[in-house]
Amino acid sequence: MKRRIPFLNSAPKVAVIRLSGVIASGTRGQINDAKLGPIIDKAFAKGKPKAVALVINSPGGSPAQSSLIAARIRRLAQEKSIPVIAFVEDVAASGGYWLATAADEIVVDENSIVGSIGVVSSGFGLNEFITRHGIERRLHTAGKSKARLDPFLPEKPADVKWLKALQEQIHANFIAQVKARRGDRLAADKDLFTGDVWIGARAVEMGLADKLGHLVPEMKARFGDKVKFATYGTKRGLLSRFGVQIAADAMTEIEERAQMARFGL
Repeated sequence: MKRRIPFLNSAPKVAVIRLSGVIASGTRGQINDAKLGPIIDKAFAKGKPKAVALVINSPGGSPAQSSLIAARIRRLAQEKSIPVIAFVEDVAASGGYWLATAADEIVVDENSIVGSIGVVSSGFGLNEFITRHGIERRLHTAGKSKARLDPFLPEKPADVKWLKALQEQIHANFIAQVKARRGDRLAADKDLFTGDVWIGARAVEMGLADKLGHLVPEMKARFGDKVKFATYGTKRGLLSRFGVQIAADAMTEIEERAQMARFGL
C-alpha cells in the first residue's frame, strides 16, 4: 500500500545483474550480448534503481562479446545517470575483467582473482597423429591464406607470426579499455598488462579494483538498511530444463571448467 501513496518514500532499489560463466557468442557462452542485452536493458529501466550492481564470476572468453556488453552497460549508465558498481566473486579475469571495467567502481573479495589483461589462443597439432595412422589430409583452397593454422598440417612460422599480430591488436584494445576506465587509479607497474593476475587486496594496490567488500553490506552502507535488490540474469529455457540440450550444456560446462582451471578454481 505504501507504494501507492505519493508522499511516502519507497525503499531504494539496486538492480543486480549476474555475469557468470564463459563469455562466448551463441549457445556456447553463458555470457554474450544477444543473451544478456535485453536483461541489462531491463535492469537499468525497471523501477528507477539507485545503482546497478554487476556480480561477476567469469574467467573470460570472447573479446568482442566482452566489449559489446561493457559498451552497452556504459551507454545505459550514461543515458540514465545511474552509477555502476562491480562485485567480483571467484574471478574476473581476461574478458571477465573487461566486463568489470564497465563499472565506475570495482569491489572484490579478499580471495577474488583479478586481471589477466592479455590474449590467449590454443589448439592442437594433429599432423603427426594422422600420418602415423595412415590418414591422408586433403585440403583445397582458393586463396593462399585460407588454411592458416590448420591443426592437421605442420605449423608454419608465417602463420604463427600472423596470429601474434592479431593478438597484439586485441591486447592493445584491452589495454586501452582498462586505461580509459581506470585512469590514474592504475599502479605504474611493468607487470600490469602482462596477463598476470592478482588476489584481493593486491588487486586493489595495483589499481585494478577499488576496495574489498561484498554486495549487501556495501549497498546498505550507501543506500541504507532498507535497500531492496532486484536480481536479473539468464534463465534456462523449457527445452533445456527437460534435458533436450544436455549435450550442449555438458560441452559448455567442460569449457567453463577448463577456463576456470587456469586460475586454480
